[in-house]
Amino acid sequence: MKYRGFLLPPLITGNLIKRYKRFLADIELETGEKVTAHCPNSGSMKGCAMPGSQVWLSESDNPKRKYKYTWELIKAPQTLIGINTQIPNKLVKQAIENDLIEELSGYKNIKAEVKTSSHTRLDLLLEKEDKKRCYVEIKNCTLVENGVAMFPDAVTTRGQKHLDELEHLVSEGHRGVIFFLVQRMDANSFKPAAMIDKVYAQKLKKVAENGVEIIVRDTMIDTKMITVRNYLPVDLN
Repeated sequence: MKYRGFLLPPLITGNLIKRYKRFLADIELETGEKVTAHCPNSGSMKGCAMPGSQVWLSESDNPKRKYKYTWELIKAPQTLIGINTQIPNKLVKQAIENDLIEELSGYKNIKAEVKTSSHTRLDLLLEKEDKKRCYVEIKNCTLVENGVAMFPDAVTTRGQKHLDELEHLVSEGHRGVIFFLVQRMDANSFKPAAMIDKVYAQKLKKVAENGVEIIVRDTMIDTKMITVRNYLPVDLN
């Protein structure tokens, strides 16, 4: 069967009351029941946590979980937004395995969560038969303003470290790729969010000049599946 995209679990709908403590959200379900859900997103979620918005939750049957619901999607005026930061890594890995990312095709082995130094792990290592390596770090992007997707939505020293690591690996002769996956459908281009994290924006431009490749793709989202979709042009100025 031809690969189509990342299948979401069955979802139930409700409306967002509030998001708080970074990893929690109160939701009023369609039934009127009010529940607390796990919010799998550590960013600021700027523009993605509007009280009253329609949201979709998955439900776990694991009795050991404190919160059985996980917040997966939110409806914005122009698009659905995927807020689960655990999905991009799985989705991009599947897309590479199914030859849907042209720049990253031809690699025989794919490993996830690869330790590259004593304090750093990167999301993917791709290896060819001749042992040539490509390291890929995947970032979830949900901030869009006036059709421009931006990352990050909060200051990220961890993200800055990942850029430094990719730059170092490129200097050693490997490929290094930063892959921004835009989990929404209303962006026409991408740029770093310098107004939020000036250091990250400066580093992204510097590492690109030193050989780190930037890939930006948006997604097609519905309540059953998320699929890697269009390339977005990048503006580093």
